[in-house]
Order: sequence, then C-alpha cells, then structure tokens
Amino acid sequence: MKKINLILLLLIFSAEMFGQKNIYVSKRFDELSKDHKELAIIPFLTTLQLDEKLSEEKLEEMENKESYTVQNALESYFLKRKKRKKFTVEFQNIEDTNTILKRNNITLQNLDTYTTQELCKILDVDGLISGNLLLSTIISEDIDDSFDIVSIFRGKSNFGRISIKVSDGSTGKLLWKYAKTINRKSGRNTFAIVEAMMRKASRKFPYDKD
Repeated sequence: MKKINLILLLLIFSAEMFGQKNIYVSKRFDELSKDHKELAIIPFLTTLQLDEKLSEEKLEEMENKESYTVQNALESYFLKRKKRKKFTVEFQNIEDTNTILKRNNITLQNLDTYTTQELCKILDVDGLISGNLLLSTIISEDIDDSFDIVSIFRGKSNFGRISIKVSDGSTGKLLWKYAKTINRKSGRNTFAIVEAMMRKASRKFPYDKD
C-alpha cells in the first residue's frame, strides 16, 4: 500500500513539473516585436464553475471581480520586477486601459468579440497581454493551501487553470503563452499565484532584459 501511495505521489509531482514548463514562444517573436514599445494588460476572461448555485447576476459579478484582480496582479508583478530589471517595453497603466475600454463600450461581456488588432488600435498600444481563467473556487480571496493527500486522490486538489498570453497588435499573432494548473500549492490568492507563476516563467518572458 505504501509503495502504491509513493508511486501516485511521484506521478502527481511529475505531472505538476511538466505543467510548469507549458511555455510557448513564437519563432517569429523577434521579427514581430522589434518595434514594440508599449503593451496593454486587459482583464482576463473568467469562467467560474462553483459548487454553490448562484444567480446569473451574482455569478457575473464574481467573474468580473476575478478578471480585474488578475489584471491588477499582473500589473503589480511587472511594476515590481521593473524596479530590479529592465523590460524592452512599457506597460500601459491598467486604469487608463480600463477607462479607454469603457469609453468604447467594451466590457467583459463583449471583450471576446474584438480582435487583438482592434483592441490594440483602440488602446493605442503595440501588443496585448490577455488570458483566461477557469476556476472552481474564488482565488481573489485567500484559499486553503494546506496539503491534503485525500483531496488529491479524490481529484479535488486543483482549483482551475490560468493562461497568460502576449499577442502582436499589428498581425494578431500569438507571441508568448504560459498556462498552468492552479492547485493548493500555487499560492493563497491571485497576487501570490501570479507572482509565483511569473517568477517561474520569467526566464522565458521575451521582453525581460537580463
């Protein structure tokens, strides 16, 4: 029995390690990004799959909160890292980004009906940082990150998945993407989760100067 448990733990650990390496960088990155000066971080498209039954209005409100919290967490990460290292691009202030989107009647409900090129033209930036969240729990508030072997065996250790991508404003081409499963060891809240995953991805974040 102990041997079986050990094998299961090793398989789980190996799967997590493999998931952490899920980073894509376009072979055309240098070509498409050579004139990039500013990127905008837009709110993430969030889908909540909670056990709790909620009204459509309440669910939409909670999804919106998660979307803007990730946007805020990413900006905080880049600003904090910018104090220690240089980036080859600037990042548009998210308050400006959200104000411009609002002026153009772009909301989280119709954001996915716009192309990358359209959004970059509206925001007057060279590229877009966007992403998706699929969650079975709220991560904008502190979550239980304690290690629970029973939950792992029951398949309840994962809280969802997050993907972050950078796209070129002129062509709409995907330049960089990082996707990761969110689990009990990812962090206590959105800011901790984003900080941890971006630290692991930083060596392959193409705008990051060494």
